[in-house]
Amino acid sequence: MYKKILIPTDGSEYSKKEAEKVPQLLQEGGEVIIVAVGKQIKRTTFQWSKHVQDLNDEFLKEAQENANEMKKLFDENINIKTIAVNGFPAETINEIAEKENVELILISSSGKSGLKKLMLGSVAEKLVAITQKDILIIKS
Repeated sequence: MYKKILIPTDGSEYSKKEAEKVPQLLQEGGEVIIVAVGKQIKRTTFQWSKHVQDLNDEFLKEAQENANEMKKLFDENINIKTIAVNGFPAETINEIAEKENVELILISSSGKSGLKKLMLGSVAEKLVAITQKDILIIKS
């Protein structure tokens, strides 16, 4: 049983499967941290700063919606914290896991792309490579 579990979401049906596993893994009184990472566009020479910022704001809004939708899947008695940020998914998830001192990252093997591959989805695969945290991958 874990005291603090991080669940990344991209709003896909695959990521919602993660929520089903939490009751079996979360210690009573524990905390779930739902993380949604919106895309982040960096400004280049030929882009207007305002347009780039507007796009990043839209990506963040979508991430916040994804986190809020995931939160609805949990019993109201579970302590839930949502975090929505712009960034690069695997790296950002790992940074938040470190900062929040989570014990487990629970992630789906596939995301929005929904590609059924023999390999893990790109975010899950990168996360496995970079994190020092325990990871449980839910097969999609």
